[in-house]
Amino acid sequence: MRRSLKTAAALCLALGATGCDYYYNDVPSPDDLMHVVPWFDAMIKSPAVHPYETAAVPRNTVPGTVPITGSEGDWSAEWGVGNTTTADKLVNPLAGQPASARGDTLYHTFCAVCHGDTGNADSPVSAKVAALPLTTPRAIAWSDGYIYSIIRYGRGVMPRYAAQVRGINRWEIVNYVRKLQADATAATAAPAPAGGVN
Repeated sequence: MRRSLKTAAALCLALGATGCDYYYNDVPSPDDLMHVVPWFDAMIKSPAVHPYETAAVPRNTVPGTVPITGSEGDWSAEWGVGNTTTADKLVNPLAGQPASARGDTLYHTFCAVCHGDTGNADSPVSAKVAALPLTTPRAIAWSDGYIYSIIRYGRGVMPRYAAQVRGINRWEIVNYVRKLQADATAATAAPAPAGGVN
């Protein structure tokens, strides 16, 4: 009995002495599991990690750097001196599409406070800031790129909204402004209802 007890104690002592080496050297680390599960590997392949891989998300290039992929150009210097050449050449990717609910929401969030719900600059703030109506023949003649540039860089009393409204959302507002202009033109062109009461 004593001998088996000594043997068992020696065996436990041997296992205890080598058990730590086994645990630290042979058992995989939980950190290694990140590389086993593809979607868990620090989520590096997640679309959220690469939000600017699409050309639909324009952004400014940091001064002094060279972009390695395409990005939206910066025509602020040209725009600042009244040269609208680049602005007028911009192509609206949503041209010909009806105004969307998103454009409606964006317009009423950022623009209606000064330009009014219908674009006629008839809000309580309009006169105080001298906001331009967007439904005049002058505004209707602006190119889509011109309106886009006003949103991005501002003009006159209008501040820049580049940080608040980005990329395709600017074009959504342009399309909504075009809808307001079309509605205003249709309203002025419609014949007055025949007066009189029967």
